[in-house]
Formats: sequence, structure tokens, C-alpha cells
Amino acid sequence: MKNNIAIIGAGISGLSVARMLKDKGHNVVVYEKSTQIGGLVKCTEEKGVLFHRVGGHVFNTKIKKVEDWFWKQFDKDETFILAKRNAKIWIENRIIGYPIENHLHQFEQSLVEQIFSELLSNNFNEKIAANNFDDFLKINFGNTLYELYFKTYNYKIWNTDLAKVPLPWLEGKLPMPNLLNIITNNIYKVDEKTMVHSSFFYPKKGGSSFIAENFARDVDIKTGVDVSSIRNINKKWELNGELFDSVIFTGDVRRLYNLIQIDNTDIINNCSAVRSLISNGTSNVLCYTDDSDLSWLYLPDSNIKPHRIIFTGNFSPNNNIANRRKTCTVEFSGILSDKEMIKELAKLPGNLEPIAFNKEPNSYVIQQQDTRTLICNLKESLEPEHFYLLGRFAEWEYYNMDKAIEAAMDLVEDKF
Repeated sequence: MKNNIAIIGAGISGLSVARMLKDKGHNVVVYEKSTQIGGLVKCTEEKGVLFHRVGGHVFNTKIKKVEDWFWKQFDKDETFILAKRNAKIWIENRIIGYPIENHLHQFEQSLVEQIFSELLSNNFNEKIAANNFDDFLKINFGNTLYELYFKTYNYKIWNTDLAKVPLPWLEGKLPMPNLLNIITNNIYKVDEKTMVHSSFFYPKKGGSSFIAENFARDVDIKTGVDVSSIRNINKKWELNGELFDSVIFTGDVRRLYNLIQIDNTDIINNCSAVRSLISNGTSNVLCYTDDSDLSWLYLPDSNIKPHRIIFTGNFSPNNNIANRRKTCTVEFSGILSDKEMIKELAKLPGNLEPIAFNKEPNSYVIQQQDTRTLICNLKESLEPEHFYLLGRFAEWEYYNMDKAIEAAMDLVEDKF
């Protein structure tokens, strides 16, 4: 049966679910408060240079159904580049291979001996069960590697108390340490090119905005429209004067309490319960940089504020201006002034020269012990009313592009 469906938010989650529903014959309207679609993956052109305004979004996946669906949307050979991932870590003013546990051979002998002594001790002795993210890092990598890299980098990027982050949140987000692999990878000097996700696909032109614009083809998208209320009327939903059978909400779930109007105490209470969820914003600066073959450079040093450099200029030659320096994006957790960011650039390698700046109030979701329970309760109360949550800030999950698409596929398969 054909449904009239409202989708709130035109990021990857909203656009991919809109594409899927439209292809199934449903009537779909997407509401986007920004004047540009794409959400966190949108790019702009600044002085002739492509700027990933939040992060540096690329496509790769181990999920077969996502891979199959994605490549039905594009001419892969005509519009995408297969790029090699070359991530490194800048630590103690030198570049070390990534992931750090596979490149311990690049450190001095005394430090390596200390790290392996702790790894061996942790492996052969009975482990204390980890109760949170912070404990997990200490127990599995040992205190020396924890202090050298994992503590400083993760506290910097997440900007929260890691002891309050639950272990289930880690699933699929961190490589699980394996002592045998760490030893053999260091002996044989295995680099990232042999690892899972060692390559990715990237549009030849337009960056991740090209992906968003392709998903949006022939979809009714109302940009520059901020939905001010979502009212339930006789088992229908009214948004901006239009009635719909179903709503898919991909916006910030914390807004729902002030948006949704329905005579249902459970829904109202569950909307109220998620208002205190925690997120981080990011500040990005697009820069000219010296030529390199890097894709990501991670910055664990606590004496510098940014947590990574994304060498988006290496993803496609079209991201740069011909006969000019390469470009990159430096990312900070939190909101910093342009002046603060410029000061930090002087501490980084690459002779960085700023081009443009962006501040995103919400980029990273932070889960705490009760987060998934709160979101699950809200979903269970909304879904009988044909109101669905989807995406990073609606489901409060740290989705990359492929996981956002998978969640959209699961919703369409299950509910439509």
C-alpha cells in the first residue's frame, strides 16, 4: 500500500531512506532546516577548494546488502575513485604507523619492552572484567600504552569521562586487541594496507555531497524549512499544514519533547527522558598543506587541541586547485574561535595555511549507561503511532555512512 511519509532531516539517513521508500512507490516529502542537503556529510567550495565541513566522509563497508544497494545508485567506475587508506599517528613530534599497537617496533627499545611486559601480563593473568570504556583501554592495552596514546586521544576526541561510557557502545568501533596479532604484526611490520578498511571509495568530484545529491534525485525535498510542530490528529501526523501516514525523524531526538503533540503520556515522558543526552560539537579548519601521501593523521598529544588531520586533498585531485598546494581539514572537538584554531595550526606539521572555518554544534553522540534503554523505550512508544527514529542523532548511535544506510534499509524492510 502506498503511504504518505514525512522525513525530517536530509542527511545521509534521511536521504537514503527517502530514496528507498520512493523506489518502493511511496509518496515521500523531506523537510530540511538547512538550505543545503547532506547534514554532516555536506561539502562546500571555499576559494575553489572542496571543504568537508564536518569530518571527511568516504564510503566503504563490510555489509553486503549495503554494498549492493549503494552501487545500484552510481556508475562506480565513472564517478568514484578507489583510494588507499594511509593513516598515521603524530606523537612525540614524529610520525608512527597506525594502529599504534601494530607499530610498536618504531619506538625505542625500553618503551617497547615495558609495553609488551604489560600486554603479556594482561594476557596470561586472569583479567579483571572491564565495566566501561576507560577500564577497557587500561585492561586490554596496559597502563603504558594507555597513557601514551589511548587515554589522551580518546579523551580528546570524545571530550567526556570515558568511565561513564558503557562497553556495548564499543562494538564495531574499536579493534579488539589480540596479543598474537600484535606480536606478529610488529615482527613482520604489517602496515595498514593489509588491514580491513585499508581502502575506500570516494567521488571524483563533489566529495560526500555528491553522494547526498545522488540519493536526493527526484525526491521532494523542502530545504530551509524547520518543522516547528508535529501534531497527531486522528492517527495521522500533521507537519507544516500537511497530513502524513508516517513520520521518520532523523533530527536531534532531544528536540522531540518540544516538537511532538500527542495525547500519549508514555511518549511525552519518554521524549522528556532523552532531553539530557550528551553530544560534542566540532570545529574544523580547511588548510593548504605540504604534499604527502597521508589520508588521516591522529594527534594524541594533550598539548595540542586538535585530534586529527584529514587529508581530503589526497582523496581526489579535484578537491584542490590546480598548481596550488594540497589541502586538508584539521578537526577539533568542541567549539573554538578562528583565532584559537589558527594558533594551534602553528604546532602541527605540514606548514598549514588556513582557508576557511566551520563550527558544528553537534557532531559526535556520547552514550552513557542508560542511553540505549532510554532510546529503546522512546522507539517502542512511538512506533505503534507510525513514528520512527532513524540516524545518528535520532537513535543516538555513532553511525558511519554504511551503518546509517543499513539502519535505513532495516527500517524500510521491517515497517514499510
